[in-house]
Amino acid sequence: MYFISILVTIYCSPSAAFADVRNGEKIFLSRCAMCHGKDARATGPLANKSNPPTLNLRTPEFKKRLLDYPGVIVSSIILRSNGDLIPKTLRENNVSLPAFAWTVKDFRDLNEYLKDMILNNK
Repeated sequence: MYFISILVTIYCSPSAAFADVRNGEKIFLSRCAMCHGKDARATGPLANKSNPPTLNLRTPEFKKRLLDYPGVIVSSIILRSNGDLIPKTLRENNVSLPAFAWTVKDFRDLNEYLKDMILNNK
C-alpha cells in the first residue's frame, strides 16, 4: 500500500521534475517572445503595441510573483479574465498564430522555463 501511495504521489503531483524546459522555451519563443522579447524584457516587436504595454518579466515584482505563486502565475496571465488582451493585440497588428490548446503540462513547462531564465539571469 505504501508503494502505491508513493507511485500516485510521483505521477500525479505537479512537480517541476516532470517539466520539460525545452518545450517551455519552444512555447515562449513561438507564442510569447513577439511581445515579451526573447530576453523577456518587453523588447519584442509588439511590446509597445498593447494596452497596457507588455510586461517586462525581469522585474523584481514579476520574479516575486513567479516564486510566490509557482505554476499559477503563468496560467493566470494567459487565461486572465480580460482574456482578450493578447488576441486583441495580435489582431490589431495582423499577427496570426495557429490555434493552441494549452495543457497543464504546457503551463508547467513554460513556468519552469521562465523560472530558469529569469531567476538564473540567463
